[in-house]
Amino acid sequence: MSTKPFGVAVVGYGGMGGWHTETIARIPEITLLGIHDIKPAREDAAREKDIHVYPSLEAVLADPVVELITIATPNDIHLPIALAAMNAGKNVICEKPVALNSGELSQMTACAEKNGVLFMVHQNRRWDKDFLIAKKFYDEGTLGPVFNMESRVHGSRGIPGDWRNKKAHGGGMVLDWGVHLIDQMMLMMGDRKLESLYATLSNVTNEEVDDGFRTIFHFEGGLIFLIEVGTSNFINLPRWYIQGENGSAQITDWDLNGEIVMVSDWEKRDAVPVVTEAGLTKTMAPRTEETIQKYPLPAVESEIRDFYRNAMAVVRDGAEPKVKNTEVMKVMRVMEAIFASAEKGQSVRLNADCTLK
Repeated sequence: MSTKPFGVAVVGYGGMGGWHTETIARIPEITLLGIHDIKPAREDAAREKDIHVYPSLEAVLADPVVELITIATPNDIHLPIALAAMNAGKNVICEKPVALNSGELSQMTACAEKNGVLFMVHQNRRWDKDFLIAKKFYDEGTLGPVFNMESRVHGSRGIPGDWRNKKAHGGGMVLDWGVHLIDQMMLMMGDRKLESLYATLSNVTNEEVDDGFRTIFHFEGGLIFLIEVGTSNFINLPRWYIQGENGSAQITDWDLNGEIVMVSDWEKRDAVPVVTEAGLTKTMAPRTEETIQKYPLPAVESEIRDFYRNAMAVVRDGAEPKVKNTEVMKVMRVMEAIFASAEKGQSVRLNADCTLK
């Protein structure tokens, strides 16, 4: 095992680039060597934090101490930077969405294989605690067999006004947030086959790219998974809503508010009818308190710095990458299927590798 510092440079020093530098700085065994950005203001911002600034991408690639390059640029230039870095013998971490389409991703993975270097996508939302709690419900059968899962992210400020609202730069909410939620879903479902999906896109605040979308996924065994991203929601729906045969769970937000409600007595089914102006209903009346039990959400542990530690272990020790490119390819194909479904206005069926049937 090598004892020399693991040197990392970050290309692109915007919001996520800054996050990467701060995260790397908190990992003792990894050394931040510097950043490169084409904007003078971002270079100045780095210097104010005593971060070395490389004058060009070529200077980053020429530095023999740099073992790994993190790409945190707009989506449309991930491909050329990644290819240049890997052809220079550098290992690469790339921000999501890794590429604009599956063809670009194929070029990247082929280049990594040719050069014998690491190429890993920063699917960081795998470490979010709300996701890990939802996955725990599914994996452990806490609610009994799960038949419906809903994953949502809502905002009320419209689509961002930077490059994220430009199609040429790979903008839109499917690529920006859908990539996270789909990755979480596919990781959670594991080997369970995705059979079909039906998608709609919204263009409330922007006509060039989607500012939100809604997709219903049908998995084998009858499980339904809903993913929804909205940027014009002034009342947010829960981050997660999960239904199993024995109860339901809600994770309200990223602060992990929520609860579990489970049946404690299947025999007692009577309830006080709900009376409205137009009549009454007993079918939709809530269960009485003595027939249900409420529980708090379980605690989970998560450490995002393990992503970079894993990258170093892959490079230095041949460890298994925590984010595999085969997984990323499936997510990319699912996003392409979402666009195809929305364009056709109909459900689309998928093969086992998530290509369109």
